Amino acid sequence: MSARTTRTRLLAATTVALAALALSACDNGKGVRSEGPGEGSSAASGSSSQPTAPTADGGTTAKPAGTGTGGSAGRSDAKESGSGGGSTGGSTGGSAKKNGTGSKTGSTGQTGTRNVACNGSTTKTTATAVSRPLNHLLLTVTNTGTRNCDLTGYPIARFAEAQAVPPVAEETHPQAVVTLAPGESGYAGVLLSAADGSGGNGYTAKTLEIGFDKGRSATPVLPAKGVYIDDKLTVTYWQQGLDDALAY
Repeated sequence: MSARTTRTRLLAATTVALAALALSACDNGKGVRSEGPGEGSSAASGSSSQPTAPTADGGTTAKPAGTGTGGSAGRSDAKESGSGGGSTGGSTGGSAKKNGTGSKTGSTGQTGTRNVACNGSTTKTTATAVSRPLNHLLLTVTNTGTRNCDLTGYPIARFAEAQAVPPVAEETHPQAVVTLAPGESGYAGVLLSAADGSGGNGYTAKTLEIGFDKGRSATPVLPAKGVYIDDKLTVTYWQQGLDDALAY
């Protein structure tokens, strides 16, 4: 064998060995592949944006995008927050609806329990002359019905054949509506004439008719000798108590 032939075979063997080593380095994941300038920049950017995890053989493997713990927790928190907000909104809306219904019911209940107006058909009215205060008449209205009634306003008093009715003393307006249960009474006072004689156009009346805000009027009996009235004639609003009716 010539020296030239020996060198050729040695060169071939060396080439085969080098190729085998290169192939082995690629197969076991530890080799480094040379890239062009563009590819190298892309790889560097990718490796910096995606975290890597160690493998069993000591290498590294890139994690899939979107599977990090932070991203998962963020989506979970957002979902729970959205769910909670919807639940709260629904509950609040439901409560508001219930509250609205309750208010409507309450209003209906009040309307349903409103009393009828007292008038001459369900009450008895009397007129009594009193010694104190002077020149006063006490009107008493007693509920003779089976239900409560409201005694509203003031007595519309018409003496004898008078063309006008006396005015009401505004300062006697009660704080609340006078309600009469069956058998209960309400009162009003009538100033017949000035105590000092300062009134004019006086005359004696022997009949009296009392009108109410609604319904039938009443005709209480006056004292047999009648009552003297002048242009100071004034009535009070209906009152719950007798003393309040005679305080004016």
